[in-house]
This record gives sequence, C-alpha cells and structure tokens, in this order.
Amino acid sequence: MNDRIWSTGADLEAAYDAATDAVAAGQVIVLPTDTVYGVGADALNAEAVQRLLDAKQRGREFPPPVLVAEVPMLRALAEGVDDRVRALAEAFWPGALTLVLRSAPTLRMDLGDRGDTIAVRVPDHDLTRELLRRTGPLAVSSANVHGADAALTAEDAAAQLGDAVAVYLDGGPGSGPVPSTIVDLTGEQARVLREGRITVADLNNAVPGLIPEPEPGAAEPEASVPAEAVPEQVAQGEAAPEEGSA
Repeated sequence: MNDRIWSTGADLEAAYDAATDAVAAGQVIVLPTDTVYGVGADALNAEAVQRLLDAKQRGREFPPPVLVAEVPMLRALAEGVDDRVRALAEAFWPGALTLVLRSAPTLRMDLGDRGDTIAVRVPDHDLTRELLRRTGPLAVSSANVHGADAALTAEDAAAQLGDAVAVYLDGGPGSGPVPSTIVDLTGEQARVLREGRITVADLNNAVPGLIPEPEPGAAEPEASVPAEAVPEQVAQGEAAPEEGSA
C-alpha cells in the first residue's frame, strides 16, 4: 500500500504527476483539503465518479460535490450566479463554504442522482487548488467508507479505502473534522443545509438578510437536506472534506 502514497513534501511535482495521470486514466485519488482528506475523481468522467462511490461503498443517491480551483469556474457549472452568489464567493472562497446551485443546462456531469442541482466549493488549500488547475473539476467526497470517520491523514484514508484508490497524496495532517457550511441557493430564500466552519452570522455579515433570524423564543427549524443536491456527508452526519463538502 505504501507505494500508492506520495509525499507532497519530498517531491511535489512527482506527486502531482502521479495524481494527474491517475485522474486522466479515470482512477480515484485521495487528496488533502482544508478540512479533512477527500477522495476524488474526474467530475466529467461518469465511470470514474462511480468508482469513487464504490470506494466509499455509497449509492448514487448521494452525489459528491465538485471542487474547483477558481471562482470563475462557477459559471461553467451553474446558472443563476446572482449577487448573493458573488458576494458569498468573494467573502468565503477559497474556504469552507459549499454552495448548492442550479446546474448549467449544458452541464454534462453524471455525479449520481443530483437532479438539476450541483454542490460546488473552492477549497482553501494551495496544494489542492494547484492540483485542480491541472486536472480540472474533481468530484470529491470525504475519504472514508460509510459509517467510518473521515480521514485526517493519508494513512488513515489508505487504511479505509485500500486498493480502490490509485494514488494517495500525503499533505500532512488535516486541520480537523469540522466540515464546510452548506448553503442552498436554488430557491428565492437561501437555506443553510449544514452549519459548519462558517456560521449563520458570518453569512449574514457578507449578505445582509441572507438567512432569516429565528423569532425570539421560537424553535429553530431543522435543516432540510435534498439528497439529490448535497454531499452524502450531510445525510449521514459525517464531516465533509470540502469539501471539503470535501
């Protein structure tokens, strides 16, 4: 197994080459993100995405989010990029915010049963973003099998995912299991599907009135999570890699 783990500190270019070659061949890789380790595959390759889901032992009802290197990539993936989206991207990307948006009508990504939505994030991790510049958008979920904790090291990921992954990029320990915040912007009213590193107060500071504050003394509504739209970690209560929502 150790021959699949590439240290990004010892020979970064060799590690990048191994990972990009694996992605181009439709294989699955493990990569560090700004939260936990993620398991990724070419988002434009349906067979590769299925290999990712198989590695995690998850079904198509839990489509992975997509990580991109730069904010402008969003326009190729989603429609309805309005002032709210732009303000949130400016405030929190790169960072631990996953946005659920209506996918572009021309988008050809088979990520699973995602309906007409897509979850997107720009991770705050230099190594990961450089990899994304070389590979293009990656479907990325947390590097763990169903029911297990998300991996905080490449070795943890390898112990869980084994030979289902072609290349493990070792970028050192992850920063912790607190996931990204997931915000659904597919309707007129924005909804927080999962509050993670970015709080509701943070969101409303960036976009005043984005998330309605509960009335004093009122019970806070439970988050509503459309399974077709968001990372499987939301439905299962796992940490996202996010990416991330990985």
